[in-house]
Amino acid sequence: MRFVVLTAASLMLLPGAALTAQHDAHSHDSPTAHGLGKIDFPTSAGRAAHRQFERGVLYLHNFHYDEAAQAFREAQRLDPGDVMSYWGEAMTYTHPIWLEQDTAAARVVLNRLAPNKRRRLVKARTRRERMYLEAVETLYDFTLAKAARDSAYTRAMQRLHVAYPRDDEATLFYALALMGQGVRVDSTYLKAAQLAESVFRRKQDHPGAAHYMIHALDHPATATRGLDAARAYSGIAPDAVHALHMTSHIFVALGMWDEVVTANQRAQRANRGRYGHPTLWLLYGLVQQGRIKDAEQWLDSIARQTDDVRTTFRGAYSRLHLAAMTAAWVVDAEQWSSPWATLRVDSTGLGYSASDNDFMLGLAALRRGDRALADSMLARMKTRLARATSAGGNAFSSPQIASVQERTLRAYVLQSDGRSDDAIALLREAAALEESQPYAFGPPVTIKPPREALGEILIATGRPAEAVKELENALSRTPKRTRVLLSLARAHQALGEAADASRVYTELAAIWKHADPELPHLREVTRGAAGGRAAQ
Repeated sequence: MRFVVLTAASLMLLPGAALTAQHDAHSHDSPTAHGLGKIDFPTSAGRAAHRQFERGVLYLHNFHYDEAAQAFREAQRLDPGDVMSYWGEAMTYTHPIWLEQDTAAARVVLNRLAPNKRRRLVKARTRRERMYLEAVETLYDFTLAKAARDSAYTRAMQRLHVAYPRDDEATLFYALALMGQGVRVDSTYLKAAQLAESVFRRKQDHPGAAHYMIHALDHPATATRGLDAARAYSGIAPDAVHALHMTSHIFVALGMWDEVVTANQRAQRANRGRYGHPTLWLLYGLVQQGRIKDAEQWLDSIARQTDDVRTTFRGAYSRLHLAAMTAAWVVDAEQWSSPWATLRVDSTGLGYSASDNDFMLGLAALRRGDRALADSMLARMKTRLARATSAGGNAFSSPQIASVQERTLRAYVLQSDGRSDDAIALLREAAALEESQPYAFGPPVTIKPPREALGEILIATGRPAEAVKELENALSRTPKRTRVLLSLARAHQALGEAADASRVYTELAAIWKHADPELPHLREVTRGAAGGRAAQ
């Protein structure tokens, strides 16, 4: 299956169609299906086909696309004239939040209904179903550029929402369309949040309402508003692996590490031995908790899987996560002499995500005193950036993110050469570049956020007051990140601000309540939380 990365599209909202009182022929009760949640999506399909159709929509709302497509195909078998089952299967080939689309596969589905748009639309049994079909036709209109299709599809879903304001599915798929236009725009995401929340407050067992609220609000500035949805979603759809993981989007944005770990442990168990996205978040949460040994076990697991599937697409997916997980574990836990700190991940097919591994190898080498290897990794990162021909990528993997990592590593090299002022200036540039990019939810995509590094170097050069400002800024983007809290406590201590230092040490001690006994800095934190002057 071929997916392409989508680009950003401008949002242009048009007045919707007039409200009508038209209803479809069948509205069947839909009890919770296989632990996926509950919806009421009336269509004109026969009863048996409609049951399969709603099952497909439940899978669709939970982002289980393969299972959704299978359910929609079964609905087509049971009622070949039902256009909504073809709409549903076509929708499985667009993954809006992930910026993925397989247009060719979707066109095959639509062509199975009828060979052209006009003949497909006349098959719609109601005006409402025709509007759904028209919207998906726009989404896969190969005569338009993708950005134009994104805008046109969003407008089509807005018209459907306005025409049928009581149709919760129209409301929610409109919210998802708003978020599926490429670059994250805060005002657009807040509009999506408002739409999803309008359904969630009435129907707290609807998987799409909770799911899309979380996606729309998983930013530190808005995450508190998504807590109810996050706490509800895993109970709404306990059989959906993505739902079990998805709750942690809000928890990470608020620094709720116990909840992050619990959510992704549940997702990992349900994922039946497969490793990837939830595994990365689980490892990151464990590291924040100071449970370094438990986190390392997940590195072992994904490394074994990577060896097993090295030559497949799944292998590239596993190597991407192995690179990110190893970097997070080594850098955040300061495991510079661990064998993992010398692990070279095959970068084939990883694009700019390969910088995660280069950055980790270079910083770990520098910390061990291996300047030659550090310089080698820095040169490799520069070479990759020099080959960049366009912005490309997305908030998680792009030349800009790789450039932030390269500048951060270069700043550490400058510091090791005694050029701290140059290092500080470079990190300020890196921080400005990072913050100019669309917000990327989850664990820091730059591995070591530059403001965090800046705070550490400012402390080391005797400028703790400046460090406090930078570190508090860093916490606004990565709340309760333990490396930032540790540096902030040290900065307050260096300023003689004993009460503030003790407060931050106490917060960190609470996060590390189940930390490994030999965790670096644990004794410092325990002493600082008790009100004593912590020895670093």
